Amino acid sequence: MGFGTWAWGNQLLWGYQESMDSELQECFNLALKNGINLFDTADSYGTGKLNGQSERLLGKFIRECQGPIKSPDDVIIATKFAAYPWRLTSGQFVNACKSSLERLQIDRLGIGQLHWSTANYAPLQERALWDGLVEMYDKCTRHAMFPIIHLTGSLWRFQGLVRAVGVSNYGPKQLVKIHSYLASRGVPLSSAQVQFSLLSMGDEQMELKTVCDSLGVQLIAYSPLGLGMLTGKYDASNLPNGPRSVLFRQILPGLESLLSCLKSIADRKGKTMSQELY
Repeated sequence: MGFGTWAWGNQLLWGYQESMDSELQECFNLALKNGINLFDTADSYGTGKLNGQSERLLGKFIRECQGPIKSPDDVIIATKFAAYPWRLTSGQFVNACKSSLERLQIDRLGIGQLHWSTANYAPLQERALWDGLVEMYDKCTRHAMFPIIHLTGSLWRFQGLVRAVGVSNYGPKQLVKIHSYLASRGVPLSSAQVQFSLLSMGDEQMELKTVCDSLGVQLIAYSPLGLGMLTGKYDASNLPNGPRSVLFRQILPGLESLLSCLKSIADRKGKTMSQELY
């Protein structure tokens, strides 16, 4: 099980305020205490001046955690790098990874992910970004070996900026293509992230799962609670603030039977609806 941090820093959609940081830190610590150590984020998470705030908060929480963290590698950070139109070369994509590492204040990511495919509008850019994933995985970085620095100075050693690479928002056909390309470069495709919940289980999602299973790629579901609609917290008289209220007002009336069924099962098991879905 993983923990998504899309809301951290996002004022427009999620209503984030910096006054929430202490509560978010409590949630982070509670997740670790209960065995959750995969945290998903992105370099684009955070609106306006808060761009990158999700990564900064994760880095802060890791450093200040009083719990079960013995080393930074005990927390697996899966971050996504946006395919911005100005990221046109593999080197620029690698620099995006380095910037994320600086915000997180860690040496290496658990999973570095391409946030979305540009195949439909900028195929040449996408190939450059694929090469960027390869370079992140293979990157040769300089490390000072302090016990012998007076004898040999700084040494070069082979260590990637990421332990694994993945993609997000890819369709089945494009997933097969990038898997094949990365394999030809000696880089395994570790994961594919897609919106997956009881509200988003269409033909493409199911086909993607089949492809992931056949290729040995781990599927990571995002928004498994349907942006909050499947939690049972909201109804027509109790809507979230911001753009989600417009979406919820349109969709929730059609979910009454589903939500009623979920609540009945959850009550019978003595769980919340969110716990039941997980």
